[in-house]
Amino acid sequence: MPLHHANRLLEAASRIILGKERELRLALACLIARGHLLIEDVPGVGKTTLAHTLARLMGLQFQRIQFTSDLLPADILGVSVFDRDTAAFRFHPGPVFSQLILADEINRATPKTQSALLEAMEERQVTADGQTCALPEPFFVIATQNPAHQVGTFPLPESQLDRFLLRIRLGYPDPQAERALLMGEDRRGLLERHQAVIGPAELLEMQQAAQGLHVAEALVAYVQALLAATRNSAELAGGLSPRAGLGLLAAARAWALLDGRDHVLPEDVQALFPHVAAHRVHLAGDGRPVPPATLLRLLQAVAVG
Repeated sequence: MPLHHANRLLEAASRIILGKERELRLALACLIARGHLLIEDVPGVGKTTLAHTLARLMGLQFQRIQFTSDLLPADILGVSVFDRDTAAFRFHPGPVFSQLILADEINRATPKTQSALLEAMEERQVTADGQTCALPEPFFVIATQNPAHQVGTFPLPESQLDRFLLRIRLGYPDPQAERALLMGEDRRGLLERHQAVIGPAELLEMQQAAQGLHVAEALVAYVQALLAATRNSAELAGGLSPRAGLGLLAAARAWALLDGRDHVLPEDVQALFPHVAAHRVHLAGDGRPVPPATLLRLLQAVAVG
């Protein structure tokens, strides 16, 4: 049944986001693994539409937060306002209190504002004025990020990047998909006519099913070897944390679920590894982003089993 839910969702999403079946599958795997998703690409390739599509088709409560240089943490988390009737401050929740948050162009806000999401993404709660408020379940953040070389961007701190389970890029559509996009109906209008194909209960069912998939001890050792390889590589600055290893296993379970299996294979880990690792490590020396070829060499250098 969980696979049926996933297939219905991916089929509906593919009619809106054209020619991006693998990217949609990666995004869904991220949500099934209870992770947050970072989409980095140039403007205009469908990053925001992807977030809208997932929220709509899963029937999730959705809020979009447009990150700008003058955005304040209180604009995200909420603010306490004095209530004359009770002679006390009353907390007014901000847009973060939704099931799916689109942090649009997150790197256009200052690091101080970006850090307002740290507690929410890690602990799924918000602390304000000494009081802790739980966020709704499920809770996801999908953040879009413009390339760092563009004017008016701030780099995301490593602690912020580490909160994202996967990073993906959409890229330009292939010629056939682009032709269909240019000649077809506006994607937003098409999405507005779509009803949810699953609900939060079905999403929870998929999450619970993925958590129960079998992972052999030898596969855990393989993941541990990959983590060690990133830490010992002369090409990389730093390495992957235990949190990244846990995320890699969770994402691999979700990927196996989408393949209809009850166990995780090394191929699942290999498919997700570049998307888990790319935003968490940097090249030694100049700190530039790690090219895909570097991660591929690292994967090939670590033996399975």
